[in-house]
Amino acid sequence: MMRARFDQQLELLNTELIEMGALCEHVISQALQALREGYIALAQEVTSVDDEIDDKERKIENLCLKILLQQQPVARDLRQVSSALKMITDLERIGDQAADIAEIITMGNIDASKDTLHIGEMAEATIKMVTDSIDAYVHQDLELAQRVVDYDDVVDDLFNRVKHEVIELISQDPAEGEYAVDLLLIAKYLERIGDHATNTAEWVQFSVTGKHKDGDQ
Repeated sequence: MMRARFDQQLELLNTELIEMGALCEHVISQALQALREGYIALAQEVTSVDDEIDDKERKIENLCLKILLQQQPVARDLRQVSSALKMITDLERIGDQAADIAEIITMGNIDASKDTLHIGEMAEATIKMVTDSIDAYVHQDLELAQRVVDYDDVVDDLFNRVKHEVIELISQDPAEGEYAVDLLLIAKYLERIGDHATNTAEWVQFSVTGKHKDGDQ
């Protein structure tokens, strides 16, 4: 009976994490669409979605604490719940950074017709990483988690491309300096989002194996 109750709570935890991950995917997509279309109103909506992500973090945190206090899980079950607590911190920061991107779009003078190709690719790559990291958690899939970790190299490579494009843009027209810096900041936030998605995947690995890259066990 106790195990059945525990399994129900774990299923609810998985559902809540999937929903939080979907919100993170959505908020990145919104920011990207606002960038590509120059749609300021859409960028402003990102803040409200970020608030939803914050609410979801609190809800999942309360659920995890309830499971820990009421069910007193051991071994792998304990690692799964404690990993979820770590993951939601990274997911919440993903929401914050998408909101930071939206703020740049709202306050800056971003022309979607110029030099946003690799930034778009970065955004799509980070969305994939977020989706796959949550799927890896739900299915306890070590192979998928490792693919997320490895895929961060793709995001880093795209970030380096954006840096080169920004340098080229400024060298061609110094008057574009402020615009170029805005592009670089957006790319940097996306690079950080990739790092947070990598962190979530590494906590998936810990939940399954009991080993973390930083040596936590």
